[in-house]
Amino acid sequence: MKRAIVSQQLWKSLQPLLPVQPRSRQGGRPRLDNRAALNGILFVLTTGIPWEDLPKELGFGSGMTCWRRLRDWQAQGVWERLHLALLTQLRQHDQIDWSRASLDGASVASPRGAY
Repeated sequence: MKRAIVSQQLWKSLQPLLPVQPRSRQGGRPRLDNRAALNGILFVLTTGIPWEDLPKELGFGSGMTCWRRLRDWQAQGVWERLHLALLTQLRQHDQIDWSRASLDGASVASPRGAY
């Protein structure tokens, strides 16, 4: 992988939260490792390029492989686990800036006679 988006320190905390796929007994092409897939997903999502345009020279695998991994991880609840783990770490180190947080609400009049 030529350009890592996820640092080694961050990877150490995320790696245990990602599912481990058993090796295929059928043979075939080796599965793209989770770190390369995660870097590919983040590269596409931050740059806005189409999945099929992900440059293979970056070492993140093909765009379609990264897209499938994104889909599978979403179905398995991986992104929610990653999000909660990162929020927990940020809270523990008091690194969440709440000055830009906002709350939104709406009021709707009740129907006549209702409380």
